[in-house]
Amino acid sequence: MDILKVTDDLSIKRSIDGGTEEQRQTVKEIIAAVRQEGDQAVIRYTEKFDGILLDDYQVKDADIDQAYQELSKETISIIKEAAENIKNYHQKQLQNSWMTTEEDGTLLGQKITALDSVGVYVPGGKAAYPSSVLMNVLPAKVAGVERIVMVSPVDRQTGKIPAAVLVAANIAGVTDIYKVGGAQAVAALAYGTETIAPVDKITGPGNIYVALAKREVYGDVDIDMIAGPSEIAILADDSALPTEVAADLLSQAEHDEMACSILVTNSEKLANEVAIEVEEQLATLPKYDIASQSIKQFGRIYVTETIEEAIAVINTIAPEHLEVLTAHPLALLGAIRHAGAIFLGRYSPEPVGDYFAGPNHVLPTNGTARFSSPLNVDDFRKKSSIIYYSESRFTANAGKIASFARLEGLEAHARAIEKRLQSERKEGK
Repeated sequence: MDILKVTDDLSIKRSIDGGTEEQRQTVKEIIAAVRQEGDQAVIRYTEKFDGILLDDYQVKDADIDQAYQELSKETISIIKEAAENIKNYHQKQLQNSWMTTEEDGTLLGQKITALDSVGVYVPGGKAAYPSSVLMNVLPAKVAGVERIVMVSPVDRQTGKIPAAVLVAANIAGVTDIYKVGGAQAVAALAYGTETIAPVDKITGPGNIYVALAKREVYGDVDIDMIAGPSEIAILADDSALPTEVAADLLSQAEHDEMACSILVTNSEKLANEVAIEVEEQLATLPKYDIASQSIKQFGRIYVTETIEEAIAVINTIAPEHLEVLTAHPLALLGAIRHAGAIFLGRYSPEPVGDYFAGPNHVLPTNGTARFSSPLNVDDFRKKSSIIYYSESRFTANAGKIASFARLEGLEAHARAIEKRLQSERKEGK
């Protein structure tokens, strides 16, 4: 890994892939076909892209029962415990509707309502991501969403969704599961088919075609985010262990060639030792090809004069994951302004949050932690303002409101106010 001074370029921006013109056009064609043909288009594109011809792509209860049989009791227990941790964490995010009443009878407030339906996309194929299921479904469940639909492509060899994904979906409370992926799955969720009823919001990661499809349907439905490749930044002083720091950097590098792993430290000794450790540990990683490309392209070690300067670098980067491996990590928390998730101390490595602790692992990437938050309960609820003006307050403020409307050149607005004053005069009030 390159060791740099903070006077060097801090930019690690990787553009969130907008796809090629050919990819964008393909996605538009798929979405148009699904809107027009429904299931027929979904089945056709699934056969074309995934090599699977599906007669019926809805997962049945028997499929879920079989999935439970394929997993050990220990694995099922771990998934259940992780789900409970995630549910408990997100329940603390719940907000209540509220109203305030003034002496004159005016009532102002906010009504919070869960979305009616949500679609969750879970990447599939040969890989299995039960953690993605839990992190996307459980906040929606806690929010009160009644209908939660999951789509996921099948393994080409088995024609099935991985057992761990089905079990996680069942434990989390998914309503319906469909064996379909790609842009056609996103289109089906957004616009509906004979089999899949449309949803109000789509969440979950996917490949470039899934990301482009989510962009394309946004506005007709809501989406969570267009996430970029994963990233980790580690803020460390000389109390950190080089072996652990290197292991944590590589935990992100193995995700993707575009993943980004950064160490920011005020210890030149640690920086040198970590650089050596990364190369040694990298050599034995099963995903060496992916991780080595990630480290080569987007691996960085920045050395600062002080820990305060290191924090300033972190706030500039605004990483998705931030580990604080210092002698007193809690003392630095207040100075950290921009990070998707903050892991404090050596016993809180990033995988703790990925799988088990409870906070959501769907996080803002590519510097967007400056203005974005992790996926949370509020993403699955909407707020309505409540306004009940009393007669006395209306009368007292009517002239001011009409004047404000005319300030903006909106005469009909002003008249909507004044007509009520005229009606009151006719009624002799």
